[in-house]
Amino acid sequence: MAVLIPDKIFFKIGEVAELVGVKSHVLRYWESEFKSLKPVKSRSNQRLYRREDIEQALLIKSLLYQQGFTITGARQKLKSSQKLAVPEEHSLVNIESIIERLKKLRDLLKEQAGERLS
Repeated sequence: MAVLIPDKIFFKIGEVAELVGVKSHVLRYWESEFKSLKPVKSRSNQRLYRREDIEQALLIKSLLYQQGFTITGARQKLKSSQKLAVPEEHSLVNIESIIERLKKLRDLLKEQAGERLS
């Protein structure tokens, strides 16, 4: 199942939990177990996840839930291959999202160019 990550810079833990399909406490636990999952914290100490963090959480979920790794095994798998790709289904969604954003930008530029010519 592909996950569509909204076009935002930062996400709160509840939003990420819903996107990834786990509870918030699971994400907090994964943060303690996987060094690669490190959301930034706001001044009020609220976790702010970036797109890369969500992709990392999706990868961790895939390793644990679909591929059957233990926490230790998943940690070793992540360490052994420094640059693991996000599962293909998630990267395709990102490409589609980028294409959609580019089309909107193109339409906006055409609209603005038309206003200048009028």
